[in-house]
Amino acid sequence: QVQLVESGGGLVQAGGSLRLSCAASGIIFRGYIMGWYRQAPGKQRELVARITNGGRTNYADSVKGRFTISRDNAENTVYLQMNSLKPEDTAVYYCNADHVLGGRDYWGKGTLVTVSS
Repeated sequence: QVQLVESGGGLVQAGGSLRLSCAASGIIFRGYIMGWYRQAPGKQRELVARITNGGRTNYADSVKGRFTISRDNAENTVYLQMNSLKPEDTAVYYCNADHVLGGRDYWGKGTLVTVSS
């Protein structure tokens, strides 16, 4: 059974930092591109950042220079370090595992990040 379990969300003031973690089980981790997505109230889910097994990354323009995605293949975990947080970063953040050969992908249940002004 595949599980993606996010943690690390919470309430933080603008300008603060949070580190999200996503622990994966039930998949061969290195075979997946791992990503973080977010969904703010009333908005569509959007890509925040993705990372390949080889460490290649891409980011949404809105978070470039503030967020850093990383992965630990030995621990089957992907991280999102979020710095200089803004109120517009408030959203539920979801972990995603997307197989490198396509096909079904997997989602976590999400963790809420709230940034107060």
